[in-house]
Amino acid sequence: MKNYIPIIESGGLSVVGPVREDNQDSIHLADLEHPIGPGLLFAVADGMGGYAHGGLASTLALESFTSNLSQNSRSSIPKALRSGVESANLQVYQKTQQLGAGRMGTTLTAAYVLGNILYLAHVGDSRAYLIRNKRATCLSADHTTVGDMVRSKLLSPDKIRTHAQRSVLTKAIGIGLFVQPDISEHRLQEDDYLILCSDGVWSVIQDEDFARVVSDVSSTESISQRLVDLAIQNETDDNASVVVFHINKLVPASSDHASHNKKSTGWFENLRKLVS
Repeated sequence: MKNYIPIIESGGLSVVGPVREDNQDSIHLADLEHPIGPGLLFAVADGMGGYAHGGLASTLALESFTSNLSQNSRSSIPKALRSGVESANLQVYQKTQQLGAGRMGTTLTAAYVLGNILYLAHVGDSRAYLIRNKRATCLSADHTTVGDMVRSKLLSPDKIRTHAQRSVLTKAIGIGLFVQPDISEHRLQEDDYLILCSDGVWSVIQDEDFARVVSDVSSTESISQRLVDLAIQNETDDNASVVVFHINKLVPASSDHASHNKKSTGWFENLRKLVS
């Protein structure tokens, strides 16, 4: 199988939104100065548990997840991602017990890019969208009561955003001692865009609008800003967080390059913007 070097541009934005008093979301963009193994990691976490606790849960989950993933970079990627989720879950669960915080937890949707392969680890109802050829495809499954209803064909997918129980999670990081994440693998193509977002964004933006924004705006920074602005314009009642990355190019790599991937940071072009 041919190895590829992805040339990537990325950006992200996380805001409180017009209704909430605090931001319980957290985002992570790949850091070339401190890479996690040979690939690039992007993630969104949407905390729950009320003032302070939700933000603590999402921050703690991302810190634990990235730290564990770095320590397990020699493992197979699916195994490392699963271990990272388990570590994040345990850290949040233990912190909940220490604080007596009751039901404190967070969603976690993480994308790890290695060559032309995207690996997703997902728990909760944040989402991952692939924008390809001006079409948006949701790559993640909502772990919610309503999501279960759709999968059981008891509810039409177009009713999700307006359903009264849309935000009732059936699975989240930290609310139990164990959690089973969804781990999936997807082959990337040049000019693919990946969008990770909290439900404060996708709940008020239709799938086709994600594709439209990508078509209208070229830079990942501008796409992040446009999606957050659109969520606010559409009267989201939650925090709004987006991470966007664009596969500008996939360069075939020689075996010599591939063997030195952990030492090279020149493979990637990463444009970052993190605002909270």
